[in-house]
Amino acid sequence: MTKRLILASQSPRRKELLNLLQIPYSIIASRTEEKLNRNLSPEENVQCLAEQKAGAVLAENPDAVVIGADTMVCIDGECLGKPHDREEAAHMLRRLSGRSHQVITAVSIQTHDRKETFCDTTEVTFWPLSEDDIQLYIETKEPMDKAGAYGIQGKGALLVKKIDGDFYSVVGLPVAKTMRALKEFNIKA
Repeated sequence: MTKRLILASQSPRRKELLNLLQIPYSIIASRTEEKLNRNLSPEENVQCLAEQKAGAVLAENPDAVVIGADTMVCIDGECLGKPHDREEAAHMLRRLSGRSHQVITAVSIQTHDRKETFCDTTEVTFWPLSEDDIQLYIETKEPMDKAGAYGIQGKGALLVKKIDGDFYSVVGLPVAKTMRALKEFNIKA
């Protein structure tokens, strides 16, 4: 018997990506507070957050298979969250301008008796950005709900010179790796 699949996320991007798999699922947003532990590496932090999100939803739905995910943008060993305002978005984009950074997405798939968590890292390189480029992009309001203040799947694609890794991981869910992991939980497309 196939268990009910739940995506523990309110991210519209993760929903779109999970829809690519053409498997039935429901959405229950996790209400966990996203706090980073300064004693952990970025990879460990993003994995912990993904596990916490999945675990919180699983606690209320013990007969389900739950997917939790989290994405971080890191540069110079520092993780950039979602900007709180336009000034913080501009600061983040200036830091990323003309440089490479890492986008780390962790996925945790959990049932009452099993947990699989994995991380996927993609290197993204930005074009050098002028102050006008930055301000025009901020005007779109696209940076405001995204880690690192950009969305590669939208107008933020114009900022990106190249990527080395999984495009879908940068968007928020490494689709192929997630599907392979779901097969281990007897969920198939």
